[in-house]
Amino acid sequence: MDSVAHIDVSGIDYFLSDGTQLLNGVTFKVPDGTKTALIGPNGTGKTTLFRIIAGDLVPDEGVIGRSGNMGIMRQFVGQVRDGSTVRDLLVSAAPPALAAAAREVDDAELAMVEHDDEPSQMRYAQAIVDWGDAGGYDVETVWDEVCMAALGLPFDRAQHRPASSLSGGEQKRLVLEALFAGPDDLLLLDEPDNYLDVPGKRWLEDKLNESRKTVFFISHDRELLNNAAGRIVTLEPGINGAGAWIHGGGFGSYVEARADRNARFEELRKRWDEEHVKLKELVNMYKNKAAFRSDMANRYHAAQTRLAKFLEIGPPEALPIEQNVQMRLKGGRTAKRAIVAEKLELTGLMKPFSTEVWFGDRVGVLGSNGSGKSHFLRLLATGGTDPEREHLPVSDVEIAEVPHEGTVKLGARIRPGFFAQTHVRPDLLGKTLLEILHRGDEHRSGLGREAAAGALDGYGLAGQSEQKYESLSGGQQARFQILLLQLSGATLLLLDEPTDNLDLHSAEALEKAIDHFEGTVLAVTHDRWFARTFDRFLVFGSDGKVYESAEPVWDEKRVERVR
Repeated sequence: MDSVAHIDVSGIDYFLSDGTQLLNGVTFKVPDGTKTALIGPNGTGKTTLFRIIAGDLVPDEGVIGRSGNMGIMRQFVGQVRDGSTVRDLLVSAAPPALAAAAREVDDAELAMVEHDDEPSQMRYAQAIVDWGDAGGYDVETVWDEVCMAALGLPFDRAQHRPASSLSGGEQKRLVLEALFAGPDDLLLLDEPDNYLDVPGKRWLEDKLNESRKTVFFISHDRELLNNAAGRIVTLEPGINGAGAWIHGGGFGSYVEARADRNARFEELRKRWDEEHVKLKELVNMYKNKAAFRSDMANRYHAAQTRLAKFLEIGPPEALPIEQNVQMRLKGGRTAKRAIVAEKLELTGLMKPFSTEVWFGDRVGVLGSNGSGKSHFLRLLATGGTDPEREHLPVSDVEIAEVPHEGTVKLGARIRPGFFAQTHVRPDLLGKTLLEILHRGDEHRSGLGREAAAGALDGYGLAGQSEQKYESLSGGQQARFQILLLQLSGATLLLLDEPTDNLDLHSAEALEKAIDHFEGTVLAVTHDRWFARTFDRFLVFGSDGKVYESAEPVWDEKRVERVR
């Protein structure tokens, strides 16, 4: 592959239909052969910018330059629930000419089934010839390898399967395999790591590192960014929409570079303000002198001109509006032994195990999907075996009963607070955030309007106070649930995939909050960067055994069960 593939984004402005400016003068390059990541808070316009580069949307100002054939993975891959097939999914990632030829074969086939006359037979025959001319038979050979790699089935057996019968991870893997194996030398990938388990993410990192293609991708996974992004473009919210800041290294050096840049801005602004004061004083001085001495008039005008030019250039680029998310999880002292499990067996899921968790422990709960990790958290969230009144959950989240043998008991003053991965909260539906905080419930007191607004502000939700819970984005719902846990006085946090929908800034804020939380934390996670902050790990193994580890373990396969 010797052709050059690059993207040149220059001065892109984009306004929403209500007149709000979303993107403001966004400018950056994705050089040939690089792996460049796009990050930024939820709602800053990452997917919109992707759609402008893909040609789906037209910007209000600015131009997109690019070279090379472009392959695109859109955000919907992973959540396909319509009637489309595996073949349709592969066609959606194929080059335009090939995709058009594939659709014509489908349409012609349908017409022939309906009419079966000579014109429809001729149309079908022509469609088959065109499919071959477009490289269809060559691509079917590639798709055969792709289906074997992603699904363990050859293309002819997999092609008619409903895409909805695949897990989100399988849908992603299938399309990614097709794009990396395909002819396009420039790839746009919108959250390619979503729905992938850790072995899948490691596979993606290897693909990104090995591939000679130019790749531009959106991701919130800090470990993936650290391992596979050579450059990072950040969309930063500003007063008039988001602008772009480019960091020419990986995520390992990003946080420090961002802090240095913000410090530099502050220093430049301070100097600008000092210079502004001096120039204003100079103008006033000459103005006073010119009132008495005509030979000072020229100096007065010159000083005025200097001040006008200085103000025209304006202050240094303003500090990016930081999402000011400050989660404050309080907690409180409890018994030394927070959780004691004895010969605990989650019925039909895992073999009996015993363990103790002490006050203040930070425990990561790891293992493959379906191994029983969430069941374990739910059992603790309902207070364990025969809970005392003080061990009942601190929220009205509905938690299904978890059948088990053996026992798991919570220590004195342990109040479990459960963070649900799916954010399903029937108790919050139809209510605005202010209303929920104002009303309170049996676990937390209601807050006055000012206190409620202050609490929302600390979680970066001030602008959503009048929105209903169900209208929030996944990341906003996650932050609001954590705020409710804080207000309810939980001393044991049970977090099921808490960073799944959080942008980088919110994930960092959550980590800081957990760090300062006085209490015990258990979290189910597939987030390798987040897991670095935990002290010990309970691993739900593929052999059905639960074991303790001092280091995270990511390669446990699915649990082998008699099906």
